[in-house]
Amino acid sequence: MKISKKFHQHLINMSDMSKTLKTILCIVCFIFMLPTTTQAQEEDNDFMLNLTEFTVKFGQDSNFTDGVKKWNKCYKDNGGKNTWNVWNRLQGEGNVYVMASRMNTWAEMDESDPASRACSGIAYSSIIPHIESSSFSTTKFMPEMSNTEALGDNTVVWVYNFKVKNSLAFKEVVKDVTSTVKQKEGNNRGYWYAVMGGEGADYFVSTPLKNFAALDTERDSVWKVYESVHGAAKTKATREKFSASLSDAWDYTYTLSKDLSMQ
Repeated sequence: MKISKKFHQHLINMSDMSKTLKTILCIVCFIFMLPTTTQAQEEDNDFMLNLTEFTVKFGQDSNFTDGVKKWNKCYKDNGGKNTWNVWNRLQGEGNVYVMASRMNTWAEMDESDPASRACSGIAYSSIIPHIESSSFSTTKFMPEMSNTEALGDNTVVWVYNFKVKNSLAFKEVVKDVTSTVKQKEGNNRGYWYAVMGGEGADYFVSTPLKNFAALDTERDSVWKVYESVHGAAKTKATREKFSASLSDAWDYTYTLSKDLSMQ
């Protein structure tokens, strides 16, 4: 079947429109649905974390960041009260920023923010044009496996992502290992989340660091800590069970963009 050039161009236009609409929808989340976010561990542990990921067009980083700063100023000037953090990904393809904000209930998704609406024009004129793609996901904090301290003044996070094929086995191992680390060190090392919407990982753990120099600190791996408590044989079996529960795993480092965040 031969496709006419006119119809082919129509398909291309529809594809571009779909991409544009997806970006606009994520910006709408940025404009209208910013739930109040504080450092989650400072309050109750029953919360969700919303993550909006933006890939900035090549060569347009300064335009994008200037637009966000302009929007933030407008938001403050209009009495905006909500807060959030923006993180810049260090490795991987493209220039990626992630906006992290929290909510305690799904009902907060029904709420809108007058200060955000007042600044919508800036988002459409000064932010959207510089975004190549975007995605939005909602995650659930897993306090029983996580560190109990606030993020504090940490400016770097190392995030390990897991795509699982056996969620039950995965969670059994994570609970076993994190409880062992907590028993040995007095606290867990990272903050665990279950992804409830969006594409990519099913779970991830975010390990905060004060700065990049902290990566030079010699520290036993969690498996080494586990082995010191349970022995080599059980550690081997637990690691094999963990590996078998996964279909994929990957990690990235992110740095806090304080000048883009609303803290």
